[in-house]
Amino acid sequence: MINLQGSLFDPPRDRVSGFRCTPIGPQFSRVLILSILGSLTIIACAPQQYQAPARTAIPVSTPQFTYKIVNTYPHDPGAFTQGLVYEDGFLYEGTGLRGQSTLRRVDLTSGAVVQSLALDPELFGEGITLFGDRIFQLTLTSGIGFVYDQQSFSKLDEFSYTPEGWGLTHDGRELIMSDGSAELRFLDPESFHVISRVTVTDGDLPVQWLNELEYVEGEIYANVWQTDLIARISPDTGEVLGWIDLAGLRRDEPSAGVLNGIAYDSEGRRLFVTGKNWPELFEIELVSE
Repeated sequence: MINLQGSLFDPPRDRVSGFRCTPIGPQFSRVLILSILGSLTIIACAPQQYQAPARTAIPVSTPQFTYKIVNTYPHDPGAFTQGLVYEDGFLYEGTGLRGQSTLRRVDLTSGAVVQSLALDPELFGEGITLFGDRIFQLTLTSGIGFVYDQQSFSKLDEFSYTPEGWGLTHDGRELIMSDGSAELRFLDPESFHVISRVTVTDGDLPVQWLNELEYVEGEIYANVWQTDLIARISPDTGEVLGWIDLAGLRRDEPSAGVLNGIAYDSEGRRLFVTGKNWPELFEIELVSE
């Protein structure tokens, strides 16, 4: 049971050289923070630091879900996961950090990286999505996204955007992009022009810090950065349809960062989640509270 009251997320935003690594001090409107999970986590990208995920207040009127672990798979603990997609037994993963950002094809069962492409050292890789036979990948502050051939990872195109790139998915027609704000943008996958925008809200308040995205059976699942929460969002209205609380999945160890990585197997109806530098990837089922 998620025993929470109030509403949502509007923390101040800070940057260290374009890196989302400064611990945040959330300031919430009508919010009660009931518990803090974990301790300050030091990531391998020292001297920047990450704050461990925090339990954040959400309205009790919004449907709430926890999870049941169905399977556990190995995951590269060196992968600073920024985007995740599943298809035909493989995960496609985008990783971050300047000088370490990659695009990868990973065998689900073994966790082995079977194909990898390194981004230019000055780029900070972000969200990815697989649309048809093309992979789209964002970068954080450079304002450049890339399009790759799914099989060869050869670059087919580039596109630009502002202000930043965080999460990426698609609904079969349009790309859906987050930038860390409460807004989601819908882009034409050929011209990359913005077709529409929605503001994500729970009740009458905007939900900030939307990060990794995955389109799941007509809904957008969005990880809220630096929390254990995934918002289930209506793509038509931006309304939060439910909250998934994944507290307890992250290992209590210094190397494991925040939750970030959602993938869905539409044929097998399997949901996968992981985090930055986690040694495991989990297949989970949602449990209604």
